Amino acid sequence: MPPNAIDLRCGRVSEIGRIYLITTVTLDRVRLFEDLILARTTIAHLRHADAHGHSKTLAWVLMPDHLHWLVQLAAGDLSRLVAGFKAGSAASINRILQTPGQRRWQTGFHDHALRTEEDLPAIARYVIANPLRARLVTSVRAYPHWDAVWL
Repeated sequence: MPPNAIDLRCGRVSEIGRIYLITTVTLDRVRLFEDLILARTTIAHLRHADAHGHSKTLAWVLMPDHLHWLVQLAAGDLSRLVAGFKAGSAASINRILQTPGQRRWQTGFHDHALRTEEDLPAIARYVIANPLRARLVTSVRAYPHWDAVWL
């Protein structure tokens, strides 16, 4: 485990109904999601968490080597939600690439619990503008791996 991975868990509190901004990174920052099939498979796991009542996704962007996910926790705890997403998406990626058991995500994740006064649509715009800031595209519309309930 990287020396700072355990620090990411210190003080983490999960509250049902709370909205969190999650960031998680691929192992060694491998650019897995430049592959359309791997990206779409991973996105399906975000939707799976919502469909099973664990979360309500408000906005997300899947970058080539990481994910930003604005999500409301609906059940369970945040660590289990993220762990379930990472395990499921890694298993699917490994099935596609025929690499059983290979780790695909770095240990841990970064989370920010939003306060009620924070402007959610503005945060969603910030999240989905990541491809612009990374200079992957010149328009958000040109980037295929994002969504937000407000847009």
